[in-house]
Amino acid sequence: MRLTGVSRESGWTGLSVSTTLTNAGTRPGLRLPGRVMLTAGPEDVPVRHVRLGLVAQAEPEDPGAPRRLVQYHQVPVAGRFVVPAGRRRAIDFAVPLPWETPVTIFGGVPLLSLRTGLRTEVSVDPDLDQGAMVPVFVHPLPTQLHILAALDTLGFTMRQAGLVHGRLPGVEQVLPLHQRLGFWVGPLYAGPITELELIFVANSAGLEVLLWMDRRLSLAGITHQSISRFRIWHLGDDQRDWVAIVDGWLREAINRHAAAAAHAHWSANITESAHVSRRPDHPVAPGYGLGGTAGGGGIGGGGGDGT
Repeated sequence: MRLTGVSRESGWTGLSVSTTLTNAGTRPGLRLPGRVMLTAGPEDVPVRHVRLGLVAQAEPEDPGAPRRLVQYHQVPVAGRFVVPAGRRRAIDFAVPLPWETPVTIFGGVPLLSLRTGLRTEVSVDPDLDQGAMVPVFVHPLPTQLHILAALDTLGFTMRQAGLVHGRLPGVEQVLPLHQRLGFWVGPLYAGPITELELIFVANSAGLEVLLWMDRRLSLAGITHQSISRFRIWHLGDDQRDWVAIVDGWLREAINRHAAAAAHAHWSANITESAHVSRRPDHPVAPGYGLGGTAGGGGIGGGGGDGT
């Protein structure tokens, strides 16, 4: 699939900018190939540089502030050159995507309201022209997809997805924003928690998974929150029992969450594995945007180190 973004003529220069992606579907850690085409008007156009940036709508750390467009990754693709009058200049590129690039699509289905675009920035003396954005569809890494499918199998339903412009405390991040996925809690885990937020922080070796849990004690808004962190490698992702791993993470996180609020009547430990005590008789139908269930022979248990 080829997608193109075309800007209007850039002021007095008469320069037009067209950006085409060879394939707009990609994944964190891969390269995004395409071409920028610059077309000059009746005069020569001196260009200082051409840069490509990934852009998305993100919420600020202040919950009362409105969402805004954030450019979270930028790559230079050309330096100084001149586009002769009436001529065109093509610039081929292959932009490397950061491992932390937010995911926007699962199983071919867009993830709620999340959108990411590739913006072309052309610097022409004395103006700066930011061409039209081309949509980019970021699919999950295999480890991310396995975890999301496991949550679906365990009864969790995605209810919201968003980007937050800010860094997570104590977590090594490259990008200035992170993605949060909110879920309605599966029936087997309801009671100790009422809300679950999932955060992925990936790198080339593995995935850090943050489970942000909340329990609202009353309509007045009294809450208890806790965060648990787990790590797992990309290598061997197809040989693990992901439902058992995610269930182990959930049980450990819920027990820590409950222990931190032991004064409450709901703070009982989870003593059984949902994967064992409620094995489905038939394959579970895929949920929103997920292509089937996870599972199979392999490693069970926690599958990571919780902190």
